[in-house]
Formats: sequence, structure tokens, C-alpha cells
Amino acid sequence: MQDMKNSANVFIQDSDIAWETADKGVRRKVMAYDERLMLVRVSFEKGAVGALHDHPHSQITHVESGRFEVEIGGVKQVLQAGDAYYVPPHAVHGAVCLESGVLIDVFSPYREDFV
Repeated sequence: MQDMKNSANVFIQDSDIAWETADKGVRRKVMAYDERLMLVRVSFEKGAVGALHDHPHSQITHVESGRFEVEIGGVKQVLQAGDAYYVPPHAVHGAVCLESGVLIDVFSPYREDFV
């Protein structure tokens, strides 16, 4: 876990964190986390797919840029920059990128599989 006494873990510079490949056309940066909370930037190329999946975490996602067709629990909606969505624990969800963009994911608790 991050030591909050160290200011390097409190102030996060985007340029200090490398992108990692998550899937075809999808990259992510784990920006910050502790055992209760995690912030992740996810970059999508047009046409890239965040495949349908579920997990035990609560998730809130903000659409920083682009347009996405988001599916949660079988319901689809197109969202764009400035919009957000909530995914309850264990809800099946995914996204298709309609216009290249970035999603900001917040998870509670943190995603152990991402670190």
C-alpha cells in the first residue's frame, strides 16, 4: 500500500506514470490507490471494446473525453465527455468506444488484480 507520509504518493503527476496495455486498443494507468479506493485512467482507441465483465467492487466512471456505448446489466446508453456512470458490485458491464477517448474509473475497494 502507498505510504501517505510520503508526499510522492499524495501528489500524483500523470507524466510520471506509464501506460500499460489492458487489451487491444485499450491502455490504463493506475493513478493512485489505498486498500479502500483506486483511481484509474483508461484510454480507448475508436472501436476498442471493454469486454462485458463483473467484479465485486463498486465502480464510478467519468467520461473525460470521447463517446462510449456503455452497457450495465443489459441496458445500453451512449455517453460522452462530462457524463458518468455507476456500476454496482457484481453487475455485468462493458463499453464500446465510438470516438477515441478516456474514462476515469474509481473503484472501492481497490482492484488487487490491477497492482
